Amino acid sequence: MKSFKRLGAFVALLMLAAIMVACGDNTATPVPATTTAATTTTAAATTAAATTTTAAAATTAATTTAAAATTAAASAQAIELTFYFPTAVDGPIPQTFKKYADDFTKANPNIKINTVYAGGYADVLKKIQTEVGGGGSTADVAIMLSTDLYTLADNGLVVSFDDLIKGDTTGDAWVKDFYPGFMANSQANGKTWGIPFQRSTPVLYYNKDLFKEVGLDPNKPPTTFKEMADMAQKLTKADGSRWGIKIPSDGFPYWLYQGFAISNGQNVVGEAANKVFFNTPAATEGLKNFVSLVNDYKAMPKGVIVWSDTPKDFISGNAAMIYHTTGSLTTILGGAKFDVGVSFLPAGSKGYGAPTGGGNLYIMKKSSPEKQKAAYQFIKFLTEPARLADWTTVTGYVAPRKAAWDTDVLKKLVADKPQYAVARDQLQYAAKELATHEGATVQQILGKAVQSAVTGDKDPAKALDDAQKEADKLLADYKD
Repeated sequence: MKSFKRLGAFVALLMLAAIMVACGDNTATPVPATTTAATTTTAAATTAAATTTTAAAATTAATTTAAAATTAAASAQAIELTFYFPTAVDGPIPQTFKKYADDFTKANPNIKINTVYAGGYADVLKKIQTEVGGGGSTADVAIMLSTDLYTLADNGLVVSFDDLIKGDTTGDAWVKDFYPGFMANSQANGKTWGIPFQRSTPVLYYNKDLFKEVGLDPNKPPTTFKEMADMAQKLTKADGSRWGIKIPSDGFPYWLYQGFAISNGQNVVGEAANKVFFNTPAATEGLKNFVSLVNDYKAMPKGVIVWSDTPKDFISGNAAMIYHTTGSLTTILGGAKFDVGVSFLPAGSKGYGAPTGGGNLYIMKKSSPEKQKAAYQFIKFLTEPARLADWTTVTGYVAPRKAAWDTDVLKKLVADKPQYAVARDQLQYAAKELATHEGATVQQILGKAVQSAVTGDKDPAKALDDAQKEADKLLADYKD
């Protein structure tokens, strides 16, 4: 019996053990504390990183979207202007205009200026006429000769500034600050068609060192035509290695001749744009004086004297005196190894006289009203006193606004180099440049007459008589 009892107990123990094995142990295996902390930290970091990444991505996306929206908005509002400009003198003119354009866009981010060098003055006009005539795109704003005024207005290529000025609270004061001598070739028929910018008068450049060499007072330039002719004769070398004076008879021969005519009391053009005065006694006497420098005084070479070569001849010492635009002043001062004198054009029988010259800023009629307003804004920027002062310093062109001469820049420039004030001071004796209907053709007619007289192909009186008849015939259709 005892054996059966022991066996039953043993079986009971086995069954209990089996039950325990079958049910398993629900108690978790202890985990070290460090492992727990690391796991928690990793999880937290993962969560944080995921959160940060998500936030960053969201921020980036938002920023990109905002930037894209801004760019799109800016693009939608951006105005792009094309600006044609010429050069008639040496110097860093393209670079200077590029800087002005960039500075303008910085101040006016919604307006971009594309600067385009388009050749000489005649090239700019021809380019615009061709482009408009062909139905293509053209400039929105351009510098062309102030004397192109009638050609541009007659052919509907430009708009007047009047409405733009009326809509500008500072417009009237702005226009009134320009020298009247320059506005004479900017206004017609009661309207303002161009704004003076690249303006000039011709001046007399003389080599003070050569004056000393031949016994002339370097501080006393010639004041009359007779004095100039006598000095030129004295400065000329018989072997042709040096000429007393050179006056260009190519490029703008009519312009330099105008100085002789005006100083004799007769400008070749008056207020009317359909009438010229080429062959009056005073004008004819002026051309005779011009020619006498070649034939009588033997102080100027025969043949055509090239406009662009003349400053180089002066700098090299081949010419002791020259007539040229004040726009060449900075180049001449920078290149000359001698003391450069600058003076008024010598007086004729009636006193001092010189034509104004150079280029104006125009707004193209083909541009949209929105672009015309932007072009007006750009023109006002270019003609701010500080910018005009810089332009005068870079080139030598006369700053056309009185306020520009009150800037410290120009006050210092004139104090250091008085030559820069000569053309400005000569304005009191200046008269308008030859400007008529069919302006370029009429200028060419007079220019050819001057050139034919200087080269000896025609007598001065005959050359001017022929030119007068040709111009009269051309202008007969215009009934101003």
